[in-house]
Amino acid sequence: MPEVDRPNRARARAAVLAGSAALASPTGALAHALDAHAAPAISLPWSFEPWVVVCLALSAGLYALGVARLWRHAGRGRGLGAAQLAAFSAGWLVIVAALVSPLDALGESLFSAHMIQHELLMMAAAPLLVLGRPIAAWAWALPFAWRRAAGRFFHAAAWRVPWSIVTSALVAWLLHALALWLWHVPALFDAALADDTVHAFQHAAFLGTALLFWWSVLGASTRQQKGVALLSLFTTMVHTGALGALLTLSSTPWYQSYVATAPRFGLDALQDQQLGGLVMWIPAGLVYIGCGVWLAARWMAAPALRTELATGR
Repeated sequence: MPEVDRPNRARARAAVLAGSAALASPTGALAHALDAHAAPAISLPWSFEPWVVVCLALSAGLYALGVARLWRHAGRGRGLGAAQLAAFSAGWLVIVAALVSPLDALGESLFSAHMIQHELLMMAAAPLLVLGRPIAAWAWALPFAWRRAAGRFFHAAAWRVPWSIVTSALVAWLLHALALWLWHVPALFDAALADDTVHAFQHAAFLGTALLFWWSVLGASTRQQKGVALLSLFTTMVHTGALGALLTLSSTPWYQSYVATAPRFGLDALQDQQLGGLVMWIPAGLVYIGCGVWLAARWMAAPALRTELATGR
C-alpha cells in the first residue's frame, strides 16, 4: 500500500478498529466508524421498495394465517412450535433491517454498509427462515382444495427430483459459492449499484442461494448427512474468508462506485473496502464456526444416544 499522510493513517487505524468491533456487532462497528470521523449529517431514509414491502407483507401474513389454522386444527404448538415461530419472526425482522431500514440507503454510499446488508441476509435471515419452516405454514394458509393440490404437486416426481438436486449439499454449496464470488466481481457489483433491477437480482441471488445452503446444512438428519453438512460449513467458511481477506488486504479499491461517496463519511474507498472485507472475514466466519460446533455436538451425540437406548441406561 502506498505511503499515506498522518490523517489518512489515523483514519485507516480507525477503520481497522471498527472492523474488529464487528466481531460483536457489524452495525455497531459501522456506527463507531462514522462517529469517529464526525461524518456530516446525511439523509438516510427508510426504503420502501414496492416489491420488498409486498413480499414481506405477504410472507408474514400467510405465515400468521397458516400457523393459526394449523394450531386450530391440531392444537396450539403442534406442527409448528413457538421456536419455529420465533425463528421466522426474527428472520423476517432481519430482512426488514437489511432491505427497509436506512442501512439500505447507506449501502449505496458505503461498501462496508452494503457488506453488512448482505451478511445479514445470508448469515442471519436465511438460517432463521429455514428454522422457521415457512413452507409448512404457508401451505396451511391456503384453502383446503388448494392445499391438497399443492401437496400432490410437491410430492410428484416433477417437483421432488429437481428440488432434491438443488437442495443436495454439493449443489447448494456450489450455487451459493458462485453467487458470492460472481456478484463480487467489480463489473457486476458496480452494475448492481447502477441499476435497481440488477441490484434486486443480486439480493435475490444472495438470499435465495443462502436459503438453499442453510436448508442443506440445517436439514441434515442422518449421521452421514451431518458429516457432509460439517464439511460444507467448513469449506464455505474457508472460501468466504478468502474473499473477505482479498478485500481487506487489497492495495487498491475494487469498486469505483464508492470512490466518490465513501469520503462523505470520512473514509476513502480503500478504507471502506477494508472495513467491509473484515465484516465478511471475521464475524461471518464466527457464525460458521458456531453452527459447526452445534452440528458437531449433535453428530457426536447421536451414537451415544443410540448406545444408551440399546443398553437401557
